[in-house]
Order: sequence, then C-alpha cells, then structure tokens
Amino acid sequence: MTLRINETFFSIQGESTWVGEPCVFVRLSGCPLRCRYCDTEYAFREGTTRTIDSLLDEVLANPCTLVEITGGEPLAQRNVHTLISRLLDAQRTVLIETSGAIDTEPVDPRAHIILDVKTPDSGESARMVWENLDRLRPHDEVKFVLSSRNDYEFAKEVTAKHNLAKRCRAVLFSPVHEQPKGLEILGASGLHPRQLAQWILADHLNVRLQVQVHKIIWEPQTRGV
Repeated sequence: MTLRINETFFSIQGESTWVGEPCVFVRLSGCPLRCRYCDTEYAFREGTTRTIDSLLDEVLANPCTLVEITGGEPLAQRNVHTLISRLLDAQRTVLIETSGAIDTEPVDPRAHIILDVKTPDSGESARMVWENLDRLRPHDEVKFVLSSRNDYEFAKEVTAKHNLAKRCRAVLFSPVHEQPKGLEILGASGLHPRQLAQWILADHLNVRLQVQVHKIIWEPQTRGV
C-alpha cells in the first residue's frame, strides 16, 4: 500500500494548540483546492511514491510522539487512513491538517482533526463540506485563515452559528502571513496580527489568535520546517 509524499521532516509545530512542540511532519502531495494565499503550492505537483511501511519505519524511528499529517490535502488520498490508524496504534499523537473540502467521517476518531474552514478571500469557500463541522469532537480544532475584515466577519458568524468555541478544543483565527511588497503570494498581501487582535478584543470573542511561528523562526518561504 502506497501514498504520494511531498516531504517528511522533523521540526517545531508552528500552528494549532500544539504550537512550540517538536513534531514529525508527513506532507502528502496533491490538493483539489487552489486557495489564493496558499504557501505550499509546491505540494500540488512534487512528490514521490512511498510505501506506508517505509513511512512508518521513518516516523517511528524518531522518538518524538507528535505527528502531523498535512498537505496539500492529505485526505485526498484514501490510503492515508491506513497510515493514520497505524501511527495511532503505535501510540503516536496524530494531528490531521485538512481543508474541510473532503469528508472527515472516515478519519480514525483517535486522531486530532484541525479543520481549516475556507473563508471568502481564499476563493474556495464554496468547496466546504459543512457536515464536517457537525462531526467535530471535543479534541478537534477549527482554523480560519483570514486576510481581510470580510474574512473575519465570516469566521465570526460561522463560529457563533455552529457554537464552535464550546464544541472544540480551540477555534483558531490565523492571519495570512504578511509578505514584503512585491512578494505577495497570489495577490494576498496579508493581515497584520495586531489588527486581528484588535478585532478579537473589541468583539470579546472566545477564540485563539494564531500566528505561524515557523515563519517567525525561519524565513517565511523556507521549506521543510
């Protein structure tokens, strides 16, 4: 049994409530979405075919017990569910970073889903499988990537409508990382964290502001971190 893998690496977790912890990352190739602010476009096409056994050998050789399965869109490859369950059987804590555009029902319930709800500025909000919000468990997390006030209002409305703050481990509001002028990714110049913090505080939201810590530790375009 195989998967198409873009990269594997050991780094510091830069997002979610697990931020700051050492983590083994397995990034799968391919994604059905084309978000305007995507910072991993290289994962759309680049990759090699790996057996699940070889991936398990590599990941389990690292004593770190936190593993993130990401992409691309990891759930776009059906065989990923075998990898997830086998990692969980090996007593690893498994995080699944998914766009929300693919049904999460088959995911092993022991895994921690980090569901990225696509906002209007992503250009892909119409692809969202809204039933995925109904499937969230108390140990799962929801992430909104925001690049404007319009995105913020959308995220605020969805959070309230689905009572996410009380149903999930965390609701993450993450600003699109600001790019230097002339280097904006796909036209998305970013949202300053201070501006987002002011909006959250003014509205007394029960959410967590999340910045991408790995883009602060390393240069924002660095791969494999």
